[in-house]
Amino acid sequence: MQTEIKIYTTMVGDKPITMETGKLAGQAGGAVTLRTGDTMVFATATMGRDPRQGIDFFPLTVDYEERMYAGGRIPGSFFRREGRPSEEAILIARLTDRPIRPLFPEDMRNDVQVILYAFSADTENPIDILAVNAASAALMISDISWGGPVGAVRVGRIDGEFVINPTFSEKNKSDLDLRLAGTRDAILMVECGAEFVQEDVLVAAIELGHQALQPIIDLQEQMTSEIGKTKRDYPRFTLDEGLKSSVFERVVPGLEEIFSQPYDITSSYSAINDLRASVVSELSTEDESLEGSIKKAFEQAEKDLVRGRILEHGIRPDGRGLTDIRQLSGEVEVSPRAHGSGLFTRGETQVLSLATLGTPREAQELDTLSPVESKRYMHHYNFPPFSVGETRFLRGASRREIGHGALAERALLPVIPAEEEFPYTMRLVSEVLSSNGSTSMASVCASTLALMDTGVPIKAPVAGIAMGLIKGEGEKYAILTDILGMEDHLGDMDFKVAGTREGVTALQMDIKIKGITSQIMAQALEQARQARLTILDTILSVIPEPRSELKPHTPRITVVRIPVEKIGAVIGPGGKMIRSIQEDTNTRIDINEDGSIFIAATDVESEELARDRILALTESAEIGHIYTGRVVRVTDFGAFVEILPNTDGLVHISQLDSERVNRVEDIVRMGDEITVMVTDIDPTGKIRLSRQAVLEGWTAEEARQKDRGGSRKGSGSGQRRDRYRGSNKRDR
Repeated sequence: MQTEIKIYTTMVGDKPITMETGKLAGQAGGAVTLRTGDTMVFATATMGRDPRQGIDFFPLTVDYEERMYAGGRIPGSFFRREGRPSEEAILIARLTDRPIRPLFPEDMRNDVQVILYAFSADTENPIDILAVNAASAALMISDISWGGPVGAVRVGRIDGEFVINPTFSEKNKSDLDLRLAGTRDAILMVECGAEFVQEDVLVAAIELGHQALQPIIDLQEQMTSEIGKTKRDYPRFTLDEGLKSSVFERVVPGLEEIFSQPYDITSSYSAINDLRASVVSELSTEDESLEGSIKKAFEQAEKDLVRGRILEHGIRPDGRGLTDIRQLSGEVEVSPRAHGSGLFTRGETQVLSLATLGTPREAQELDTLSPVESKRYMHHYNFPPFSVGETRFLRGASRREIGHGALAERALLPVIPAEEEFPYTMRLVSEVLSSNGSTSMASVCASTLALMDTGVPIKAPVAGIAMGLIKGEGEKYAILTDILGMEDHLGDMDFKVAGTREGVTALQMDIKIKGITSQIMAQALEQARQARLTILDTILSVIPEPRSELKPHTPRITVVRIPVEKIGAVIGPGGKMIRSIQEDTNTRIDINEDGSIFIAATDVESEELARDRILALTESAEIGHIYTGRVVRVTDFGAFVEILPNTDGLVHISQLDSERVNRVEDIVRMGDEITVMVTDIDPTGKIRLSRQAVLEGWTAEEARQKDRGGSRKGSGSGQRRDRYRGSNKRDR
């Protein structure tokens, strides 16, 4: 058990990164605490003692456990402890998994588990990039065989200048949020959100990021040489060459025949499955334990054949050229009651996106270590088993579904209008109905259709496409536009790019090999740009611009702004007034602390009635304004008229009519409605009214000059002092 505490420090950009080991978790395979500023991430990496039997894959698990104590907060759940991981925690775990997974030996079957905690979060330094570096360092000094190290950085761009590892406050000013992980020589993972950034800018950012992560590589190599454990041996799971040769000899002719036929996903996959079953049955007759190895050899033969046809002859499984896009189609108004809907089909991939508009109170509240507390645009993605002709239990959203939804959300967020322009909460749900390659990018296209069908004034339509890579020996490679599911499974890269005509809004790259060059990325970005323009033409042929009007059943939201000091009057004691307005007008009303009031109604009449009620509660009497009010009190010297809720003034008997009035009751009685002008408001708030000024057409100044009504001392006129913050009840 290691006891000596070792601390290592390096500079990344203009910020120090410190890694410490030897103090914590001595029984883990490797344990590292990484710190930047006051953000600390703890990572462990441990390998199981024995291989997992009966599997044909490497069992790696990466978990990021979000602990609210890191931010000095108590969880908001009923039990006041962390429950299921938040979407942010799942995305950090996925971000960490993707660059480290390709570097494990293919023949390993021992379980490897990477667990990360945040011990401290300063709300300035994001956790995600630190988690990747901490995981890599823990693996490097552990007893686990691994081909690292990996370094990770974030690249932002503020006022045209790149910034390495920007803080949260700097991110808010940046038009680029690019996260990059790589080895000494190659790029492993890219995740990016951007505001219409050009492809050449992305390439420059990636190259800069790769240079910036080199000190992290240096630091981990120093740690490994000084304190790294001896790598533990493990049983290697390899195919018997004789069996592999027998399978290849048996299946290659059959696969070539299948791929020479016109492509149809159902018949092609059925023929491949039948061939596989036949070969397994034939070659495992005498030894059933060989079944798994035969299936693995079959997959390898299929992989070699498909990749060879692409590299040597430029022939893809469905007969397309390397840059060809499958047939495209789109449709809107698929659902008559959803606020908006869009159906997008690309080959056998089909996604239906449905949009719902809500009030500001329906924004998602975030209880995470991030300083972001809520979001008003949400994108959810569902991948049911029937979309690939399979069956399985329906459970909660998988990590993959959460990741794909976040990618689509990131792609569309730059075109979502600001709340001041469009005061709605928006939820998009993408239902994958059929899948054969890049449903996440199809979700972007379908959601663009749905948003435009809804009438959301997006800044520009967004389209997405997925690129693939087949890497051969030496410098030979092929980049594929619009990859099939088979090409994704058998290829080396899944490179997703989304954007508008002006530039990229989102990018995500996952690879299965040990890195790619910036030259390959630049070519993939250019092919993706050409494809994106073609898809945008299809989208605009379906619906050329967002609808000018919302659907009849969609709530209309009107924004009313009132003085902050008047908020209490609208809410009323215990919320009684605001509840009354909503019930009486059949509306939903949200009030912000800055005095913005959002009125959601399904018809104009209800919205106007609610708005008038709110404005009446917050309006102040003004000299010269004319009001129609109700007589609430009659005295010998005049009548008190309520001109605004809980605000009344005195009409002196001399101002009740154009002729002399002997008794107030001769003109008005309790409950009567009369129209009056405000002629004066004294320093104490008492209001003087005149009915005669309205009858004669006087100005307020003329009314004051002609007012001979006598003293108002002791009259009790003026604004009520016994009201309760907007309540319309009176205590008389």
